[in-house]
Amino acid sequence: MSTFEGPMMSIKAVNSLSHYTDWTIGHVHSGALGWNGMITFGALYYMTPRLWNRDRLYSLRMVNWHFWLATLGIVLYASSMWVAGIMQGLMWREYGADGYLVYAFSEVVSAMFPMYLIRAAGGVMYLGGAFIMAYNIAMTIAGKSREEAPMTETPYDPAKDRPVVPAALAPAAGE
Repeated sequence: MSTFEGPMMSIKAVNSLSHYTDWTIGHVHSGALGWNGMITFGALYYMTPRLWNRDRLYSLRMVNWHFWLATLGIVLYASSMWVAGIMQGLMWREYGADGYLVYAFSEVVSAMFPMYLIRAAGGVMYLGGAFIMAYNIAMTIAGKSREEAPMTETPYDPAKDRPVVPAALAPAAGE
């Protein structure tokens, strides 16, 4: 979405509405939280068991909870800022018959209060997911293990649940 939105915001008519509003901030945060944040989380989940020589993460269910909390948090956070930005842009460009702005700055801010609450809820969800990840990684580093029921009906097969490695890079038999 951010990749589409960036060029769209460069269109003169869209830019005149979005410039200096929360829409631009929402655009940046959707990319930062959604792309950079999720890639970082995935890298940490991948590297932790390998760096500390563990068989697996402490809890795969916690990874699932983290993913959905972060995803829903990003959706609430960014979409509330998009709506707030469009509202700001429209309110800031409305002039009365006398040629003065119709809305004072304080009226614009108070009209955006519900969007700020939604933004805060999204941020709390995203942060909550990060706390779940921190606990999961700490327990993995500590060497704790957690018995969990399978998340799917597919049985775990250690031989098949290995990374796909091209034949040229795979170790030879007996190594």
